[in-house]
Amino acid sequence: MDASDTGMKAAAMPENPLINDPDAGIERLLEIMRRLRDPETGCPWDVEQDFATIAPYTIEEAYEVADAIEREAWDELKGELGDLLFQSVFHAQLAQEAGHFTFQDVVRTMSDKMVSRHPHVFGDQSNAKFADQQTADWEAIKAAERAGKQQKGALDGVAPNLPALLRALKLQKRAARVGFDWPDASDVLAKITEEAAELVEARDNLDADAMEDEFGDLLFVMVNLGRHLGVEPETALRRTNAKFTRRFEAVEAELTNRGKTPQTSTLEEMDALWDLAKAREKSAP
Repeated sequence: MDASDTGMKAAAMPENPLINDPDAGIERLLEIMRRLRDPETGCPWDVEQDFATIAPYTIEEAYEVADAIEREAWDELKGELGDLLFQSVFHAQLAQEAGHFTFQDVVRTMSDKMVSRHPHVFGDQSNAKFADQQTADWEAIKAAERAGKQQKGALDGVAPNLPALLRALKLQKRAARVGFDWPDASDVLAKITEEAAELVEARDNLDADAMEDEFGDLLFVMVNLGRHLGVEPETALRRTNAKFTRRFEAVEAELTNRGKTPQTSTLEEMDALWDLAKAREKSAP
């Protein structure tokens, strides 16, 4: 592109003061998004995107927010929340272009929802309630909203594309609301023993399809156990992933100090170093 082309582009799209105003708030971001999506003067990559291509980035950004919180990386969290907000702005811009709704419609819908779901804050109900009662009230309001959307089944509205652990948890919570639930965690533990035995049987029979099915059943019951114990499955697994990473990296570091690698070490050596890393973690203040 030569200088004349640059001048033509600038003439076609005059600069909006909002874009260079650091104090313009959300209106600045909305204008930036609109400009990025302009068919003639926008960014070619942004112009090519649609809901389906952007959705994976939205999911990724949500996980990066969770990761920053888990690491208590507060400076990073500011940026990650911004990235997630930009995803909402992107989807809203796509929707506006298609004539579905605008970003302001999104804001209005969420604001109306929060007001209607918190009558003890914004209405005439008393807010002198314990958290459990407020949670029960919240679920009752959401149930009424689903009824208004003509969702008949207890599981209606649980998005199929949620991460599997999260969807399992939501399905179980919905079923529990209508009484389909074990009374306490001991019953779930008994079910885990049963499912583990069925998985072993499938393995012994070398039945690949049955193994996958039984493994899924075992995971599903483990999610249920977490629900009964008040443990969020995704959070627990992320914590274990982080713990495994720390300890395995400690094993690798110690092997490097000894002039070795995992490939040149025995399982017994690595197990011993793993136990050492574990002990050091537990004894750390």
